[in-house]
Amino acid sequence: MRWLLAGCCGLALISLSAALQVIQKPRFYGVKPGRILSMYCSSESGKPDTFQWYKADMYDQKPEERVEVTGKRFEYSNKGVHQNAFLYIRNTHREDSGVYFCKMNNATWGPGTEVRVVRRTDITKALHFSRMKDGLIIFQGLLLAVSIAAMLLRKHTQSEKSDSIYEEPETDHIYEGLAIETCGGGLYEELSIYAQAEGAEAPWE
Repeated sequence: MRWLLAGCCGLALISLSAALQVIQKPRFYGVKPGRILSMYCSSESGKPDTFQWYKADMYDQKPEERVEVTGKRFEYSNKGVHQNAFLYIRNTHREDSGVYFCKMNNATWGPGTEVRVVRRTDITKALHFSRMKDGLIIFQGLLLAVSIAAMLLRKHTQSEKSDSIYEEPETDHIYEGLAIETCGGGLYEELSIYAQAEGAEAPWE
């Protein structure tokens, strides 16, 4: 009996959670600035429901950190038997990007809708800027090559100057034009007359 009662309670909880399920569409919205976008939440609870809309920076942001959506450009509308709640954003701005959640009966959150407001892209201007960037890169490369070539040429010139300053003088003509004097026609004089006999005393001794 207890198991039967527990099973009935479980089925009741599952039915209640299914009844309170919130359907939110679309899940993603990409739009340009200055446009109008809309999203909606839906519930089949069978009774009047209340809806609020909140904005977050990302999906996993904590519920208490989500900010309620207010402002002149935001409009709420509830339509239909199934309590469809619509949110309209007029004249979209880039700061409108984020994740929007609906909250039913101040209790149940919807799965969220991510909105991305992107800036218009002019293809002609984009191609022009791309060509300018490529030209600048090529010019910088040529300038770098010219600078390197100038440095190498300067280094080579300085090396040649250094070699010319420290060039070895020619040794073949060092004594050119010099005359060697001789004594009596002989380069060496006879020194035997100045030699003393072995054992003789020097005059100064």
